[in-house]
Amino acid sequence: MEHDSTKLSSSNRTEPPLIVGVDDDASFRRAVGRLVRLWGFRTWTFASAEEYLRIGVPTDCIVLDLHLEGMSGLELQYLLTSEGRSVPIVFVSAMDDPTSRRLALEGGAVAYLEKPFDEHRLLEVLQAVTAYTSD
Repeated sequence: MEHDSTKLSSSNRTEPPLIVGVDDDASFRRAVGRLVRLWGFRTWTFASAEEYLRIGVPTDCIVLDLHLEGMSGLELQYLLTSEGRSVPIVFVSAMDDPTSRRLALEGGAVAYLEKPFDEHRLLEVLQAVTAYTSD
């Protein structure tokens, strides 16, 4: 688990939105964490869906790998939805599987990006779902 040093409450709008990254690739987690901090967001990253669920961080958006060890990204999405937790999810995947893409988007994902993805596209999505821009 990696995080920045700011407070965790996403309900306090005096602070930037909290973007959570969930990916089993440590280098990808670090890169996404640095990127979203550079854009002015707060961030926590987790190596697994289970770790994210165990910590229970209030989240404004999840950047979620589709294929994870243990619980998959789609399974995490389904669990959150079934529990009534409405969290915008941006799926990222190195393998573009049309069935998984369809399931993710039908399940409510706000975007599905292929690795490597256009950083500006991710920023646009994060700004749209959080209504946050750092000026």
